[in-house]
Amino acid sequence: MTLELLIAKYGLLAVFLGAGIEGETMVILGGIFAHRHLMTYWEAAAAAATGSFIADQLFFFTGRHARRWSRIRKLVDQPAFQRANRLLERYPAGFIFAFRFVYGLRTISPVAIGMSNVPTATFMAVNAVAAVIWGTLFTAIGYLFGQGIEQIFGHLPLHRHVLVAIVAVAALLIGGAFTYRRFRAA
Repeated sequence: MTLELLIAKYGLLAVFLGAGIEGETMVILGGIFAHRHLMTYWEAAAAAATGSFIADQLFFFTGRHARRWSRIRKLVDQPAFQRANRLLERYPAGFIFAFRFVYGLRTISPVAIGMSNVPTATFMAVNAVAAVIWGTLFTAIGYLFGQGIEQIFGHLPLHRHVLVAIVAVAALLIGGAFTYRRFRAA
């Protein structure tokens, strides 16, 4: 079975799971797959938004119902959790909307929100809107990135297209992490 057939058959599931587990890289790849006509743009964006929404809801309910578990208690002692909690207390709706866009807070934030007094319905509503925007945006980045790769390198075989995308996304994430750390240290 070729890579194209695997992606055509299981690509949406991979984008769905990747959006919930890993995040941006898999969603950007979903946009590249859409550019390569292995799925439609809207299918990839919907899979990304749905995967992100469901994962965040699961993390939220983990925080809401498992706060006494030792693993969750250890999480509360982490500096990232404390930062997320301070931001949540100051800007509840804005934080719920924006946490998925902030490096280092994406997984821990829904747990912190679940442990707070934020009503479940509020979190679900804001999380749904944010997931749709996030999924649509990062799928579009992948789609446009795929066009850019094609314009620069020509029509590459899919495995090289994906490899170039992974290297570029990794470089952007590493650069973003260094910039964030440098900004935070200043």
